[in-house]
Amino acid sequence: MGLRKRHDSAPEFTLGTIRHWHIALTMGLVSVLIAATGDAGRELLKYDRLAILDGDYYRFVSAHFTHLGVGHLALNLAGLALVWLLVGRYRSAMQWLLITSASIGAISAGFWFIETGLLWYVGLSGILHGLLAAGALAGLRFARSESLIILGALAAKLAWEQLVGAMPASASLSGGEVVVDAHLYGALGGISAGLILWHRAVGRASI
Repeated sequence: MGLRKRHDSAPEFTLGTIRHWHIALTMGLVSVLIAATGDAGRELLKYDRLAILDGDYYRFVSAHFTHLGVGHLALNLAGLALVWLLVGRYRSAMQWLLITSASIGAISAGFWFIETGLLWYVGLSGILHGLLAAGALAGLRFARSESLIILGALAAKLAWEQLVGAMPASASLSGGEVVVDAHLYGALGGISAGLILWHRAVGRASI
């Protein structure tokens, strides 16, 4: 069997052609609206193991769009914008929704089944690692060198966090202790979804 195409044309990298910005905007807007509810909203929506045991299963999702405060929110919104600038053009809207769901699922499952001592958590950063991983993986088809650099930097960051701990100053910038395992689980979820999408794309390209 051959392939219908040997190379794909790279999506143009300009601010005017960044695709599916509404996905990132929606995630950011949901996070801002939750932040506007203050402490009461954070207590109601954060990942809380004891509350989940009582049936608050929605917290598996809502926690990822909830933040400690303005500083934490601003840091994650800046990260979301950077991720979209780097890799937002490489996936369709439905693919981004799938990747986001996979990242949320991986993080929440990791917390529930592995991090059994973790009582609470908030933040978008785990999802951001999943989006970046899946986007850079897709980017290998269009901009190999750039995407390899992104994947290498992401792998180095995750390794540092697992071996040494949170990146310097990250706790002070976010306003609380950084749960680095959220980044690892999010990246694994994003990579898993990205590999599934890659396999499907290769299958469709075959003759």
